[in-house]
Amino acid sequence: MIVTFPVAIKTAMILAAGRGERMRPLTDEVPKPLLKINDRPLIEYHILALEKSGFSRIVINHAWLGQQIVDYLGDGQRFGVQIIYSPEATALETAGGIINALPVLCPDGVNPTFAVVNADIFCDYDYTKLPTHLGNDLAHLVLVNNPPHNPAGDFAIESGRLGQQSEPRFTFSGIGLYHRDLFTGRQAGSLRLAVVLRDAITRDRVRGEVYAGQWIDIGTPERLAQLNTMERIAHYDR
Repeated sequence: MIVTFPVAIKTAMILAAGRGERMRPLTDEVPKPLLKINDRPLIEYHILALEKSGFSRIVINHAWLGQQIVDYLGDGQRFGVQIIYSPEATALETAGGIINALPVLCPDGVNPTFAVVNADIFCDYDYTKLPTHLGNDLAHLVLVNNPPHNPAGDFAIESGRLGQQSEPRFTFSGIGLYHRDLFTGRQAGSLRLAVVLRDAITRDRVRGEVYAGQWIDIGTPERLAQLNTMERIAHYDR
């Protein structure tokens, strides 16, 4: 019997197209992913963490002031990765942005699985801990303990399977591993990822884990300021 092993997952996407309304006025002239933590743009921390974990292709969507992101990051060579951009005339929300980027996320059909991370979080999660394949599932989500701004959480988890009804509930971190079939057949346009995930959870096609390490949703200027005062910055620095 010939045993075949899954192709290593080398592609990740950083969701960076949001307007950052809650971060205004900081985002009036600078896109949210380029806001700085310790003099380094937030999106750069994500790129360094992904490269450190073996990802070599990074797809970045952008809309609001997106050319600034392209100008700063370039083709990714100085970070040791290939960066491919997925521009949006107007932000398409999370799932809409992924659907729009599918042709570059899975260009050859060899490996239909890719990681996705929200640009507006700060987390020391080790991406090498993500599964190397999904089996019959469509997604693997990283959950975290509920922060003060989301006390009710998003999803429940039991024996590694995600649900919507049971307790306790945890917050979706913005980090996940997805199969393209989660999005195929969906109409292009604005679409929130929560809608797609809840549908898959109802069909018992989503697994997950709870991560207890450093995680901050940088959703307000106050949280950004708090992060800049922390002595311990996540392991992205090299």
